[in-house]
Amino acid sequence: MRVQCVICDKIEELEDDTLQAKRLRNRPIHTHMCEECHDRITKRTEERLATGHFHFFRSSRSIEDDF
Repeated sequence: MRVQCVICDKIEELEDDTLQAKRLRNRPIHTHMCEECHDRITKRTEERLATGHFHFFRSSRSIEDDF
């Protein structure tokens, strides 16, 4: 299966029988990001968290359970 990174438009080949390929086929809303872009975003997010000026908002499970 050929997939394209949503950030850098790099085209990659995925094995057809992998879980990621199945998710992309069955749920079109899911997107693919190459490893280079994923690693770059992870590294920069960790750098922003380390500065102390960046607030990483995560939802609380107790709040989600109320809905």
